[in-house]
Amino acid sequence: MTAPIRKRSRHVALFLAGTAVMGLAACEEEKTDAAAFPDLQSCIAEAEKGSLFFTAEDCETQFAEAQQTHLETAPRYDSKELCEQEHGAGNCETDPAAQNQSGGGSIFMPLFMGYMLGSMLGGGRGVTSQPMVRTASGNYATPDGKQSFATNRGTGRVSSSAFTKAPTTMGKAPMTPAQVSQRGGFGASSTSRGGAARSGG
Repeated sequence: MTAPIRKRSRHVALFLAGTAVMGLAACEEEKTDAAAFPDLQSCIAEAEKGSLFFTAEDCETQFAEAQQTHLETAPRYDSKELCEQEHGAGNCETDPAAQNQSGGGSIFMPLFMGYMLGSMLGGGRGVTSQPMVRTASGNYATPDGKQSFATNRGTGRVSSSAFTKAPTTMGKAPMTPAQVSQRGGFGASSTSRGGAARSGG
């Protein structure tokens, strides 16, 4: 009569051990293989060596995808001066999407400065991409500024969250100096209604 009770206790113990392992795995940040390039040609040249996770076709497909993502998600500013304050002198252009609208031309965004490919084979997404823009400090960042890198050329392992698409900014009102100041600048985010800001990376 006592044997079934022991068996049930053992199952409970195994379940708890499994929960602890899952909890530890959730705390670790998932990393993925990544490669960054300043342009399409350098990506294709690397792909032709055949030593990385992508092909020349991936370079072309993801270059077009990254350009579209850049157009949709790059931060927008109400003046060139403000844009250059956040992304460096000579690193901003007039928003091409706003030029086609009446009254357009007074919205500025950082230039597309390359793209980063990521291997999402484990997640079933294949190869994905993320555009890169300059920061005021001379680094390169994703459009939301939450991931920053010293260069736009090279390979390594980065957080999978680096490939999360930033919110759409296309067609929305550009940021004013007061809004940029309230956010704490490019790459930072507001944390409360009171406007307190913290660095986002």
